[in-house]
Amino acid sequence: MRTRGPGVVTAKGERDMATEVDYAVEREVRAYLRERTPDIAILGEEEGMSGDARSELVWAVDPVDGTANFARGIPLCGFSLGLLERGRSVVGVIDLPFLGARYHAAEGAGAFDGERRVRASATTTLKEVIVSLGDYSVGDEPEFKNRVRLDLTERLAASVQRIRMLGSAAIDLAWVADGKLDACVILSNKPWDTSAGVAIAREAGARVVDQDGSDHRVDSAATIAVTPAFAEEIGGLVRESCERFG
Repeated sequence: MRTRGPGVVTAKGERDMATEVDYAVEREVRAYLRERTPDIAILGEEEGMSGDARSELVWAVDPVDGTANFARGIPLCGFSLGLLERGRSVVGVIDLPFLGARYHAAEGAGAFDGERRVRASATTTLKEVIVSLGDYSVGDEPEFKNRVRLDLTERLAASVQRIRMLGSAAIDLAWVADGKLDACVILSNKPWDTSAGVAIAREAGARVVDQDGSDHRVDSAATIAVTPAFAEEIGGLVRESCERFG
């Protein structure tokens, strides 16, 4: 990512894309993982599943999270690798090559940026909260899906200090872990996007849940990470929007 330009950009659906670097990084990582962990299945954004999809352990690889940013030279993008154990995120690495950060965590071992331990924010007032939202929907039925997102945007705008849309689920989750954000709300859950960040955010002390408030898993409908002080309030706003248009 640091040494090559995006190269040819390939369309892979309505307003979705992959660059030459996406494919190159995923192939390198797959080769490495097959050599080092041959018994663990691999799920990659660009090339799908290899190995037994029913395995207890599955790697989830996003070679470039935030491809639209990367293709435009916006530095909010990175590499994400998570390990799922029976559908639960237990290990995560997020490398942000243009921001000089590499976040990592393993269940029970804490969350770190390099050697620096990171923790979720200690913000105490909802009006001081900064929330990041996942991208608005593209692809199938975006108008319907975006009703929820627009309604939630309006509810949050009336309650929190600022709303951000960074264009990278990996950064959203890593920055909740690092206390830069107080919450992120991603109304989707693609394992390659979220598995690493979920493990890192949890180990930093954030609560990571589905839109109904249940613990986050690989089959969750949404990915909501929030510092515990506001978990109920942010979760309530999400549920109100989802129920209104569900």
